[in-house]
Amino acid sequence: MTTTETVTEPVRVKAAAKAPGARRSWRSTVLALLILAVMLFPVYWMISTALQPHSSIAATQLLPTSPSLDNFRAAFDTQGGSLLTSLVVSLGAVAVCLALAAPAAYGLAQFGLRGSRGIVFGTLITQMVPGIVVANALYSAYAELGLVNSYAGLILADASLGLPFAIVLLRAFMVSIPSEVIEAAMVDGANRFTAFVRIVLPMSRNALITSGLFAFLFAWADFIFALTLNTTDDVKPVTLGIYQFIGAHVSDWGAVMATAVLSAIPAAILLVVAQKYIAAGISGGSIK
Repeated sequence: MTTTETVTEPVRVKAAAKAPGARRSWRSTVLALLILAVMLFPVYWMISTALQPHSSIAATQLLPTSPSLDNFRAAFDTQGGSLLTSLVVSLGAVAVCLALAAPAAYGLAQFGLRGSRGIVFGTLITQMVPGIVVANALYSAYAELGLVNSYAGLILADASLGLPFAIVLLRAFMVSIPSEVIEAAMVDGANRFTAFVRIVLPMSRNALITSGLFAFLFAWADFIFALTLNTTDDVKPVTLGIYQFIGAHVSDWGAVMATAVLSAIPAAILLVVAQKYIAAGISGGSIK
């Protein structure tokens, strides 16, 4: 065997060893792309239908040959107010949710309360209660308090959707904050509240952003509370607007899909902008 053959033989062995792995990687990539295509097809169909003027279910084409923005203009004209209402309610729900969840999580994480694990478990159990049960119970209370058909009532109800998740997530993150940091702040003259505001909250930024984002998404997508706690059109979120829009314009699916596209844009933007904070906030509580 020559010197050249001796040198190239290991190279051939390594190439043969890599070939099966390369084929498996290629097949995995193709499979992942197929799964992604199936999952994103409803989104594509929604956008495609929205770009086809005066489209019905039977006349919708796979590719919009003559795209138009007429459906989006109709959506703005009829559902612009509902989009603004959803934005106000969702932001208000985020503010209420974080204002309640952050102190609760701090107390459960740092005060060494008896039965804190049971409280966290009970908080998780509340998310298993069907929304329609909670909505019916709230309607009776809201009727007595005069909160039916009001922004405040819907904000409080939607805040309850994200509150259990926010408490659990923030507690998991705040448990990992060293108690020495808080004690050092208190030695320097800070009280519990000052240490919470100046030390704990800045260190919990990623978890706060993640909790706020999910609270916004829960409130933005809410339909049960919007339908149950409103009997007039004074406070009509976009989910309720789409529901009523389908009933009034059932043959014009292009405008309905355009409204759905517009309602999905804020959530998509928030997810893209805050994705790095979400990853850090979800994984942060598991690292101690």
